[in-house]
Amino acid sequence: MHIESVEEFRHKRSEALTFITEHTSFEPEYLIILGTGLGRLAEQIEVDTSISYEKIPHFPVSTVESHTGRLLFGTLGGKRVVAMQGRFHYYEGYTMQQIVFPVRVARALGVHTLLVSNACGGMNPNYRRGDIMLINDHINLIGDNPLIGPNDNELGVRFPDMSEPYSADLIWIAEQVALDNAIKMHEGVYAAVPGPNLETRAEYRFLRSIGADVVGMSTVPEVIAAVHMNMKVLGISVITDECFPDSLKPVVMAEILEAADLAEPKMTRVMIGVLERL
Repeated sequence: MHIESVEEFRHKRSEALTFITEHTSFEPEYLIILGTGLGRLAEQIEVDTSISYEKIPHFPVSTVESHTGRLLFGTLGGKRVVAMQGRFHYYEGYTMQQIVFPVRVARALGVHTLLVSNACGGMNPNYRRGDIMLINDHINLIGDNPLIGPNDNELGVRFPDMSEPYSADLIWIAEQVALDNAIKMHEGVYAAVPGPNLETRAEYRFLRSIGADVVGMSTVPEVIAAVHMNMKVLGISVITDECFPDSLKPVVMAEILEAADLAEPKMTRVMIGVLERL
């Protein structure tokens, strides 16, 4: 496995930044990452500039069908945002450094807050398909970490604190938005696994026993990188399937996307509401 040197990373980031700033003078403050089946929030953005990932030097390209693969610069909820319409996963064969590269670039563009969403499986018996959950903590079971390798002290400290990876202030605002809009929203722990296969019954029992409410294959790398760079983070999970070991049924991708469709308006309302109140 190739681990980048600090110089190599800075060179790649510089080339990506040069390309982006040649194509837009827009200065975003918030980064939004849209997960599987959740790309429609992008339709609410007053887009100033759209750039395909494949055109940006050193940007990975999403290989997952439901991920469009564009950076959208524009306004949402009265705030200047850049949205990733499509994200990258460890199971696609990308390194952790590649997965978090867009977050590193966004920070260099002036972004100070990350709003991240994902589709996930619900293991908490109180959760149902189509529900949404605020992430208040996570468990990294991917078996890798974007901070492995030489530390760039200009980005952050060698041993970043993770006692509050998801901002308590942002969680409180999101809770108020959900209350004011009569949206049922859970709050819990997200477990990240490498994928791409879904879990066995025994794995679901294990994940539940260690304190996870939902399980997915993304989010945690980007959050670790954001916290490393002293960014605030808000995470929202959309529960697209019910992962109860004693009544487990085979999952159909079309049903996952259908559940994402059900939940997306709720997630969109919360995300926009949070931006409006910041």
